[in-house]
Amino acid sequence: MTLVALYLGALVGVILALTGAGGGILAVPALTLGLGFTMVQASPIALLTVASAAATGMMGGLLKGYVRVRAALLISAVGISVAPFGQRLAHVLPERGLIGLFACIMLIVAARLFLTAARRASGGGAATTSRSKTCVINTKTGRIDWNVEAFLKLSLIGVISGMATGLLGVGGGFIVVPALLRCSNISMNGIVATSLMVITLISGGAVITAFMAGHLEVSRLSLLFIGGAVGGMLLGRQFAEVIPAARLQQTFAILVTGVALALFHKMMS
Repeated sequence: MTLVALYLGALVGVILALTGAGGGILAVPALTLGLGFTMVQASPIALLTVASAAATGMMGGLLKGYVRVRAALLISAVGISVAPFGQRLAHVLPERGLIGLFACIMLIVAARLFLTAARRASGGGAATTSRSKTCVINTKTGRIDWNVEAFLKLSLIGVISGMATGLLGVGGGFIVVPALLRCSNISMNGIVATSLMVITLISGGAVITAFMAGHLEVSRLSLLFIGGAVGGMLLGRQFAEVIPAARLQQTFAILVTGVALALFHKMMS
């Protein structure tokens, strides 16, 4: 099981490095299907794993100036305040209900990834113009033009990310990345780096809440899983700007679909 924990953790770290989104949504299935954790046990460990790996990747984005710090801080502040409500709900819902909900969300994410990849392949990836976006980078200042609409849109992203983080232990990156793609003209490198900062802060806050509530149980396997994820993040960042985005999204969507079906099988057995 030692090698399995390291391998699964590394897979989560690599995917998180490449997408800024996918590692969190695979961490919980890796712990439940691969290492035998329950959903309630897996969620805080997954959050600790994702926070550790995302923090490692975030530092590179900060040094290169990719991170939109104020946007990340706003999303994170709202997400951190909402996450405890999701954690309380997770301890009320039955195990099968959580697994089913998680699997359904994974299928939705996979479908969105397929559609986005198809639009990229057909040249329609930039269909949403800057005029229709609410969080626009000012070409003169290089910063987001802040207004009420941008503030509310980013706050809403924080609410949804925080609830998903607390309820399912997924980090929220799979929400942040597509939401920023849709509502902003931030570059893909900037979106991934900003997402990693949001994941670090929201997941870190949720881990602290889980620890204070006595829900965080760190074992040898979980430490190996976390170590593998950090190593995978360091490895994945070396290739993050080389692999074509459309091909990466298609491959990841297939992987997410397969894991979702495995979760459904576990729920029904």
